[in-house]
Amino acid sequence: MNDYLLWVCLIGPVLLAEALLARYEVLAYAAGWRAPVSELPEGVPYARGAAPDSPPDAYLVYLDGIGKRRVRDSRDGGQLVRALIAGAPELRVLGQVQPYSPLADPLADRPVWAWLRRHIGLLLFLHNVVQTFVAADHRYRPLYNRAVGSQIATQLRLAGYRPDSGVPVVLLSYSGGAQVATGAVAELHTQLGCPLLLITLGGFHNGANDLTHAEHLYQLTSANDQIERVGTWIFPQRWRLFRRSGWNRARRAGKITEHRLDPATHFGPGSYISPTAQLPDGRSHLDRTADTVIAVIRAHRGTTVAQGDPLP
Repeated sequence: MNDYLLWVCLIGPVLLAEALLARYEVLAYAAGWRAPVSELPEGVPYARGAAPDSPPDAYLVYLDGIGKRRVRDSRDGGQLVRALIAGAPELRVLGQVQPYSPLADPLADRPVWAWLRRHIGLLLFLHNVVQTFVAADHRYRPLYNRAVGSQIATQLRLAGYRPDSGVPVVLLSYSGGAQVATGAVAELHTQLGCPLLLITLGGFHNGANDLTHAEHLYQLTSANDQIERVGTWIFPQRWRLFRRSGWNRARRAGKITEHRLDPATHFGPGSYISPTAQLPDGRSHLDRTADTVIAVIRAHRGTTVAQGDPLP
């Protein structure tokens, strides 16, 4: 048996089992079999950055890519979160949301998955990939959106956010986190009545979610990002032909602005959040991405950033 057949025999049944079980968590949420987790482990703050004794300029919720499996930051996402906190002390930053768990139950804390992490770590990523497609599936999308939207609203309240205060909420999403971020818009509007700004970084999403209650969506992308491009191919709602999709309605309303971060890649040593890949101006890809996110947030609070306007 060659290596290819060996991988098919090993991974195929696992993927099939994962696909069959992936819907359990969102159905458990909808049926009320389990209550979502809201408390954080001891020593983990509900927010970092701006002090809680006065309203910040904005609350920023970071929704990580498929590497997210615990309350604390992932290795790569944590670098971006720390850079944002250092560069924008006026923001209160939340990184604990579990985009791939409708019950807000960190994958790495579950006994079975803890064993798998030590022996077959790849399965953790496959689990989150499948959850992304559950969130995009029209049969489960409303439930998934409500579950994760409620999770984000709960964490914002615990971090000090006051509903109807007018303080903006920024959803910064990386890769598959964009599916969850776009899906959370309606629930956050209902529960918090907050001004909502979305920033996607290599966003992988199906374009079906309604963005009516989002003020704007900034799409940070790159010509070398093949993963994001796959999303625009496989989801028909991203095609211009489907004019009534949430994505295309937002585009026609002028709510989507694209900014390029060439030559960054989706992952790897040249990724958007690589601290080692260097630009001609001497900054790392990580520095430029953090600078751009901060500039977008500050500019949006003052005036709209137009398509093609220079950003750091």
